[in-house]
Amino acid sequence: MSFATRGFSGRRRAPDDRLPPGQTLVQDWPVLSAGPTPHVDTADWEFTIRDETGDDHRWTWDELLALGAEDVTLDIHCVTHWSKLDMPWRGVSLDKLFENVESEHEFVMAHSYGGYTTNLPLEDLLDGKAWIATEAEGEPLDPEHGGPARLLVPHLYFWKSAKWIRGLTMMPSNDPGFWEQYGYHIYGDPWKEERYW
Repeated sequence: MSFATRGFSGRRRAPDDRLPPGQTLVQDWPVLSAGPTPHVDTADWEFTIRDETGDDHRWTWDELLALGAEDVTLDIHCVTHWSKLDMPWRGVSLDKLFENVESEHEFVMAHSYGGYTTNLPLEDLLDGKAWIATEAEGEPLDPEHGGPARLLVPHLYFWKSAKWIRGLTMMPSNDPGFWEQYGYHIYGDPWKEERYW
């Protein structure tokens, strides 16, 4: 497995109520990837939520955007110890995508183009906590940052904000995703430094 790391130029700063323990503040946006970067055209992009009955709820790129994107400014925290504060994003709230999806399951597996997965509790995606992000810092997401769309779950470490998102599968239990199988924490709360198992 190959890893790519570009753009990390951080600096330590005094404790801050917005900087979780063990984090370094950065002004740039480092790129960390395992494996090749998928390049998905928006004409071919599709997002699917599969419920426990096996029914698929699908959106094309245009259908996603028609749900109404919103602008949010958020802090992001990477498990590799960097944080970026006040980062502007644009995306569609997961609340809109789940409006007509009924499920008894309490967990999801996020699936990405390229095969990456990560697990999340459903409650961490609802009530204004998560988005399908299509822009960052006023520009469409570059493929190296997860474009054309990535999951955005800013209250968890950034590996939970899966790049190149293509869908969510409802699960009855919190089964580990890609990085979680390699020792990353099952949940990933940066305020509790839940980096590894």
